[in-house]
Amino acid sequence: MAGAWSIADHRYMARAIVLAKQGLYTTNPNPRVGCVLVKDEVIVGEGFHFRAGEGHAEVNAMAQAGDLAKGATAYVTLEPCSHYGRTPPCAEGLIKAGVNRVVCAMVDPNPQVAGRGIQMLESAGISAESGLLEAEARALNPGFIKRMETGLPFVSLKIATSLDGRTAMASGESKWITGAAARSDVQKLRARSSAILTGVESILTDNSALTVRAEQLGLAQAEEIVKQQPLRVVLDSNLRTPIDASILSQPGRTLIATISKDAVVIEKLQAAGAEVIQMPANQGRVDLVALLKHLAGEEQCNELLVETGATLAGAFIDAKLVDQLHLYMAMTLMGSSARPAFQLPLAKMSEQVRLKRMDMRMLGDDMKLILKPLYGENS
Repeated sequence: MAGAWSIADHRYMARAIVLAKQGLYTTNPNPRVGCVLVKDEVIVGEGFHFRAGEGHAEVNAMAQAGDLAKGATAYVTLEPCSHYGRTPPCAEGLIKAGVNRVVCAMVDPNPQVAGRGIQMLESAGISAESGLLEAEARALNPGFIKRMETGLPFVSLKIATSLDGRTAMASGESKWITGAAARSDVQKLRARSSAILTGVESILTDNSALTVRAEQLGLAQAEEIVKQQPLRVVLDSNLRTPIDASILSQPGRTLIATISKDAVVIEKLQAAGAEVIQMPANQGRVDLVALLKHLAGEEQCNELLVETGATLAGAFIDAKLVDQLHLYMAMTLMGSSARPAFQLPLAKMSEQVRLKRMDMRMLGDDMKLILKPLYGENS
């Protein structure tokens, strides 16, 4: 339940949120979590979750605090877990450490927790509250929250265009529309994603690798981050991916989603390094909703980045599956013969998809817009 929080409470929780962001690129499939332990108005322990299978934020903070954790207040960006996974329950650890108060930014949406951690703490006589800086805490984990609440990943669609909304020349030539700063930002977007999805046309046209590259990240822990490459997903209904495609020889996994049952081609692709999964069909193509459910369920995919051409980009928008559009716009004109960003066969003004601006900034000479599709909403 919510409490009456002091200025100090806000300050310590804000610090916990800053700590949680240090796991932005590495915690998948786990949520990003930070923890601060405070005793007598002094921070005695700090921690954040860095990688699945390693210590949770609370465990790392308690390890730093040692005996000073007894009688302390714990500020945690997410309700302490109450179940045994790869590690023991954090709620149990806090109880054993002897903390006397726990403040959570939000309740864990994971059905295995969902208030049970708070109940465990209260049953042990520890004051437990939630709701402090909840909006900021939710912003840390949009994919984890959506996967737990809906069974689908949080879908971001990345598009790079000219000022007149074109993504490639009529020939398919597209390198490079945007500059180095925008491309580095895309690398960060890839790095925080659980999976990157493209269509087979992008593989045939650009021979895309869809990897995270340390030299383009511009981050202090770049070499550590690239050790865990996002899952690469190719929508290839008729199995046209070449066996010598660059995407098949990169570090990490490549999953080809298809409706084809051609055993010979499947065997060749698997021998080349691909994992091939047969999906339900929808109008002769891979069913997008079924694929997203598979990625969220079997692959524990929190955040899915879609990097693709106009046809598949339009299909995701048309199916109302995009949560956020990352639009990189170069200050150049490519002309009316160049390829559009979306294939959306809209005929009436009433059919238009309105977008809400969430953020806007300049990256070198390019503009980046983060937009939320409203899908018929008024605001």
